[in-house]
Amino acid sequence: MLSTYNYNIEAIPLEGSVIDLDKEKRSGYLNQKFRLFHLQDKTSKEFDFHYHDFYKIIIFLKGNVTYFIEGKAYYLKPWDILLVNHHDMHKPIIDSTQEYERIILWIDNDYISAQNNTDCDITTCFKLANERSFNLIRLETKFQSRLKMIIKELELTLNSKEFGSVLMSHALFIQFMIYINRIFLGNLYLKSDDSLKYDKQIEKVLNYINENLTSDLSVEFLSEQFFISKYYLMHKFKKETGFTLHNYILQKRLMMSYKLIQEGVPVLKASEQCGFKDYSSYLRAFKKLFHKSPSEVSLS
Repeated sequence: MLSTYNYNIEAIPLEGSVIDLDKEKRSGYLNQKFRLFHLQDKTSKEFDFHYHDFYKIIIFLKGNVTYFIEGKAYYLKPWDILLVNHHDMHKPIIDSTQEYERIILWIDNDYISAQNNTDCDITTCFKLANERSFNLIRLETKFQSRLKMIIKELELTLNSKEFGSVLMSHALFIQFMIYINRIFLGNLYLKSDDSLKYDKQIEKVLNYINENLTSDLSVEFLSEQFFISKYYLMHKFKKETGFTLHNYILQKRLMMSYKLIQEGVPVLKASEQCGFKDYSSYLRAFKKLFHKSPSEVSLS
């Protein structure tokens, strides 16, 4: 059974409104400021690696789930928090024999950035997760109680029609983000070896790729850079990430070009800056991934 509570800060639907989450995940985009889902179900579905063009927070409540984010496997415990950056490749592996309960927040990039000021950037937790290559916040019991209270109030307020409920939900969301950032900045979360599994060599390869998307990333170059045979590199990369090396680099470069085009960079220049040497191949790959042409993104 699937219990879905879907909220957003612009329009508050009735309790229990159900949306097509699969369709939302495939699209990768968010047209509201933020949305909150409280989900509880049993599923035998296998998820593919996917990404979003927005920030995502997962609060794990119950079940037996391993969550993969950018080549790392996180073994979750109740009230674990996962920070998923926009464009992070991720997927869950779910034990279908157990009920899986979680709270998910989808957060629009522009909305969350608009809440920042000179001395407070509430996207810092996502940036640090990226820098540390560590997306998990595991709270001590004393910190869990505060989190539970904020989340409960946020859920109730998002479902309320009382005076000022929209403003209150906005305030509670900001409070939640500040709390998460304080935990992450202060290193107040638990660190345990049993929560994480990854290949250190592939982690170095992933970090290098993401920091050098405009450079030569051929398998020949990378195998020389990391002193491993290209065939072993391709095999190991696919095993650890779920992607072929070529497809991972292609998708990351396409995402980068999409962002550049959104920022006003001409399409041809964006493709060249992201390492594409053949423009027609770039156009085909762009349309296949985003289901729209670069010119359509530029006009929007």
